[in-house]
Amino acid sequence: MNVVFDFAGVLFHWQPPELLSRLLPHRTPDEAAALRLVDDIFQGYSGDWGDFDRGTVEPGPLAERIARRTGLPVDEVRRVIDGVPDELTPIAGTVALLRELHAAGRPLYFLSNMPEPYALHLEATHDFLGLFRDGVFSARAGLCKPEPEIFAHCERRFRLDPAHTIFIDDVAHNVAAARAAGWRALQFIDPGQCAAALRAEGLL
Repeated sequence: MNVVFDFAGVLFHWQPPELLSRLLPHRTPDEAAALRLVDDIFQGYSGDWGDFDRGTVEPGPLAERIARRTGLPVDEVRRVIDGVPDELTPIAGTVALLRELHAAGRPLYFLSNMPEPYALHLEATHDFLGLFRDGVFSARAGLCKPEPEIFAHCERRFRLDPAHTIFIDDVAHNVAAARAAGWRALQFIDPGQCAAALRAEGLL
């Protein structure tokens, strides 16, 4: 059984409201304001930010687009864009699970919606990415989850049999899209729940 991991939310933890509260404290006097700003800037990872994930816009033009749309100064938006990579911290329990699966000889791959600058940062910073046989970052494929085409792209690139592939993602609609593509899929809640589900599948 092949195991395909998402990154943000499964292998890496980050909290956008905390990031904005730290970088733009004058605009986030309380939690409600921080949450509104998260919605304004990231748009649920669609819109402008979705194009960043897809690799069709660079950080500079992205900052200008978000500034025009939100009325925020460009330099503040750029501060947020540049601040995200350091906010992506490994989830220790999932990294341990990844190592356990690797030791058991399970073929490991990844599929992540991730802009190119962030992908480069993660590759340069975390040696455990070497446990994967291969992986797809959305910006390099020009495709994003939950589009069916990105699952087909992975099947071709990884030479996967969908019926013998389990995909782990924390986002429900990505899990549903994987299942619609014929993959088995598991919604990630936390490392313990994920490990238990994989043990039930006989993968550990």
